[in-house]
Amino acid sequence: GRVEAIFEGEREKVELLIAFCRRGPPSARVTGVDVQWEEHTGEFRDFRIKYLRV
Repeated sequence: GRVEAIFEGEREKVELLIAFCRRGPPSARVTGVDVQWEEHTGEFRDFRIKYLRV
């Protein structure tokens, strides 16, 4: 499968989230994490999980 995440916030906290993504939960097998840094826009103010079936 594939997971896409968009994080926005303090750089230190975003880096912690990226580190978690590289490890993943115990039942996951993470083979790669691509990171693209962009300017902070303030666009995101909440958190939601969307499941898409392909």
